[in-house]
Amino acid sequence: MRPFQKAAEVHCRGYSRPLQRVITDFGSDVAFGKIPKKMMEHHGISIPISAGQEITESHAQRILETQSWETGFPAIEGVEFLIAEMDGTMIPIVETTASETDGEEVDRRKTRKISWKEARLTSARTPEQEQPIFGATIGSTDDAGAALLDCAIRAGLGEETFVHGVGDGAPWIASQIEQRFGVLSRYLLDFYHVCEYLADASRVCSPDAPKAWMDVQKQQLKSNHASAVLEALKPFQEPESVPDNLAVVRSAYRYLFNRPNRLDYQGTIDSNLPIGSGEIESGHRYVIQNRLKLAGSWWTIENAKAMLALRICRTNQDWDAYWLNLSSISYFSLD
Repeated sequence: MRPFQKAAEVHCRGYSRPLQRVITDFGSDVAFGKIPKKMMEHHGISIPISAGQEITESHAQRILETQSWETGFPAIEGVEFLIAEMDGTMIPIVETTASETDGEEVDRRKTRKISWKEARLTSARTPEQEQPIFGATIGSTDDAGAALLDCAIRAGLGEETFVHGVGDGAPWIASQIEQRFGVLSRYLLDFYHVCEYLADASRVCSPDAPKAWMDVQKQQLKSNHASAVLEALKPFQEPESVPDNLAVVRSAYRYLFNRPNRLDYQGTIDSNLPIGSGEIESGHRYVIQNRLKLAGSWWTIENAKAMLALRICRTNQDWDAYWLNLSSISYFSLD
């Protein structure tokens, strides 16, 4: 009998739920090796690195397993406008395989393979919302589309909602927005990506006054006169013998010419909607990269998915709900 253990509701060599929450909170933001120092600094508690990692990854996996996306289009009127964005970023992945030499197992570190895999981030919000709803996947483009639809539903999507998509020229992004939202959607090329192409071309089209040339082209785009921009580029296109990576004018021309239905900047500005996708690009930094791209950090694909789910849980303000609904774990034991 251990009356104090029973009265105080503690467990020998165990980690109580409040302690797990604190550890997971640190583990979601900093490298596992830094958790013990933070625990001692802020709470005066000494824990081993292994405990910090195990507890964080355990809860991250649990969040991933309970994660579900709404995919049924809501039968409600919904909000008037939603802003939807998608983009990908590369994260470091490590794979190891078990092997034997002369009957002895080889150290897995000697069989590891390092690679990079794309994590796709999605977001949706109304024009009035300051913080979008985020989703993320390391799966296929269809998975990313499902994550975006879930974000939109949580942000107020309905049968009369117009979805304004904005992003770069990656075909999968425009395709998924059209597939998920149909005729009540529009996809706009990120204005600043277009300007990057034009900036490179300006040094060829107007070597003496590239900035003045750029200012004219920007105004033409914002007035929905993309054809005038194409005419300004056309005479300066490099011959086909020039490689694509060196043909800056030809690249800019093709980028615009192949996407004529993605350039309604005037209509977007008149609707007071964004013409740039900076929100999703900054989201990459504070949702994904600040934890999953730390110097020296490499992830198995399973742990990367779980940590991504943990980061999304916190960013979407689902953190409190997760711990309130956690009924099956009171203690975490390293026995």
